[in-house]
Amino acid sequence: MSPNLPDTTSSHDEDRPMTSNPAVRPEIIDFYTRSDEAGRLHTTATGALELARTCELLRRHLPPAPARVLDVGGGPGTHARWLAADGYAVHVVDPVPKHVSQADALDGVTAELGDARHLTAAAGTYDVVLLLGPLYHLHDKADRLSALTEAARVARPGGLVAAAAISRYSPLLDYIATTGITEPAVQDGVRDTLDQGRYAGQRGFTVAYFQTSDELRGEVTEAGLPAPTVYGVEGPGWVAVKAIEKYTDTNLLGTAMYDAALAAARLAEPHAALTDASAHVLAITRTRRV
Repeated sequence: MSPNLPDTTSSHDEDRPMTSNPAVRPEIIDFYTRSDEAGRLHTTATGALELARTCELLRRHLPPAPARVLDVGGGPGTHARWLAADGYAVHVVDPVPKHVSQADALDGVTAELGDARHLTAAAGTYDVVLLLGPLYHLHDKADRLSALTEAARVARPGGLVAAAAISRYSPLLDYIATTGITEPAVQDGVRDTLDQGRYAGQRGFTVAYFQTSDELRGEVTEAGLPAPTVYGVEGPGWVAVKAIEKYTDTNLLGTAMYDAALAAARLAEPHAALTDASAHVLAITRTRRV
C-alpha cells in the first residue's frame, strides 16, 4: 500500500485471486480484456478531448494534494496516472483483472479488484471518490444508485464525489459522424437508446446505459448526495472531430480543429441546453458535512 493511503480493507493482499466479481456482466469483462482501454484516450483526438476536459474539470474542484483519491472503475489507471503525478494518493478499484494489473504497476498508485456497488473501503476514508466509468455499465437504476451510495459512504464529510455518464444522445451523434445512421439496423438501435437509454453493444462497444444530464443529476441526489453541478465534457465539437478523423484518416491531435473543439467545449459549458451534446457528462458534488 502507498504510505499515504490507509489500508481500509482486509481483503487487499498479495494472495487475493485475480478473478472478477461474478456480479459484473461477463460481456463487459470480456470487452475490456480484449480492448486497449489504456490507449483509448491517447490515440485519437476525441479521446484526448475527453481526457483533457475531464482533467480540467476535476482540477477545478480537487482538494490540495496529497489528498486520498479512490478511483472506482478506474480501468488501467489513465486518470490515476495524472492524479498520482499531481501528488495525490490514489487507489483504483476495478472489476477487470487486466486493468488492475495495469493500474497497480503505475508509480504512486495501488489497485484492487472490486465492484462499485460493494466497496471494501471503510466509511469516510477518502477525500475524493471518482466514478468515471461504472455508471454507464449498470443497466438497472438500483445498481447505479448503489454505486453512488457507496461512493458517498466512503467519502469523508465534505469530500468530493465525481460521477461520469455517457450522454443519451451520443450514439445518434456518433453515427451521424460516421454515417452509420443511414443503416436501418443502426436506426433501430439508436431509437431504442434514445427511448430507454439501453445500449446492447451492437457495434464497437459493450452493453451500456446512456443517461441524460437531468437523469444523472436526479440519481446523484436520490442517492443522498447534494445536487451536483453537471458539465458537458467534450462539448458539441467532438462530432466534427470524429467525422474528420474517420473520413480523412488524419489524427487531429495538435491541430486547429482539435483546438477549436476544445474551445467550443469551454464556451458551451455554462449553457445547459448544450450539456447533452457532449459524448460524456460529468456530475460533481460534495458529501454533506456533519
